[in-house]
Amino acid sequence: MPDITAPGPQRIYPMLAYDDAPAAMDFLRDAFGFIETFRMAMADGKIGHAQMRLSGNDIMLATTWKDGGLASPMDLPAMPYQLFVEVDDVEAHFRRAQEAGAVIIGAPEDQPYGHRTYRTLDPEGHRWIFASPVPVAK
Repeated sequence: MPDITAPGPQRIYPMLAYDDAPAAMDFLRDAFGFIETFRMAMADGKIGHAQMRLSGNDIMLATTWKDGGLASPMDLPAMPYQLFVEVDDVEAHFRRAQEAGAVIIGAPEDQPYGHRTYRTLDPEGHRWIFASPVPVAK
């Protein structure tokens, strides 16, 4: 079995479920810049487990497994979480996501806690906040 753990200090790995995990992986690559590092495809085309990396940090994902309690956000009445991701250039990242068809729910804006952020949804409704640090006014 390959070693699929990420190098470095990451110790918490978001694990996301998608009804169409292969399409989600394409979107995460094209819109957000993730790189696929591992894929365990099932005989029926579903994804049993996959990992993608952005800036040295990994997310894990799989095709939904309703019997095991793993659902897509499309199946939920509300979003119980958000993913906050720091990127080097939030404006360039925003433009890339827009060009790839990401649903933008908040344009880039400076926040009082020292980040410039934008908010977006992926095709199945996972909510992402991408951010770059900015100097905080004193």
